[in-house]
Amino acid sequence: MKIKEILKIGIDNLKENNIEEYNLKTKILLSSILNKPKEYIMIHEDDELEEKEEKEFFLKLEKLKNNEPIQYIINSQEFMGLDFFVDNNVLIPQSDTEILVQEVINIANKYNQKLDILDLCTGSGAIVVSLAKKIKNCNFWASDISKDALKIAKKNASNNGVIVSFIESDLFENFSKFDKFDIIASNPPYIKTDVIKMLSEEVKKEPKIALDGGKDGLFFYRKIIKEAKKYLKNGGILALEIGYDQKDEVEKLFKENEYIEIYSKKDFAQNDRVVVGKYKI
Repeated sequence: MKIKEILKIGIDNLKENNIEEYNLKTKILLSSILNKPKEYIMIHEDDELEEKEEKEFFLKLEKLKNNEPIQYIINSQEFMGLDFFVDNNVLIPQSDTEILVQEVINIANKYNQKLDILDLCTGSGAIVVSLAKKIKNCNFWASDISKDALKIAKKNASNNGVIVSFIESDLFENFSKFDKFDIIASNPPYIKTDVIKMLSEEVKKEPKIALDGGKDGLFFYRKIIKEAKKYLKNGGILALEIGYDQKDEVEKLFKENEYIEIYSKKDFAQNDRVVVGKYKI
């Protein structure tokens, strides 16, 4: 079967099953199987596929038809210009989180010293690995409650050539033996429990533990903002990704816990996306 023929079958199948971005996803899927860029399949549309390539395509097409995220099927997601391995044990890194990463980079660049930086609730490791690639001469730490997530984060650190110390921990539970940090960054679960059932079928395939922020979406913010003070150096920074409608509530939690110099950053869609505060004794 020719490339153009199998593409048409894939596109028609996804379209009939009401899969969003059916054209793009079909091309990404075939590109991944052939290990070629999307441009290649358009230029070589009359090339014949091998039988094993056809079989793999149709097997993975069924997953797409069942709303499996394309990133999990091809085990890849781009973030901060880097490639990350992902599967259904971790949240798929999104471009909104790049706002958090860039702000931590901006903060770190203001210091003329070696910093200790922690990524709490690391998941795939996208945040800490990106920071370690962009910031030189610092110590990087990352933690998660999930053993499976940590395996993936370690894989992504290795694949991207950075050194990160990983800790299995439910938030700060296992941090008593560690020194304090200059910067703690986190993209914690922040979706309200009742809202999860209204998410797209694709998003529902992502791990619930990485989505569910409790009844009001603030469960993890309350814990992190309160407990982080024990693990921040004097003048240390806490930077958190937030939901688009959580700025006021999260900033209030910072103030109640005596953080200073609190500010927020917007994402590319002009939604509030990050809140930052300094803890000074």
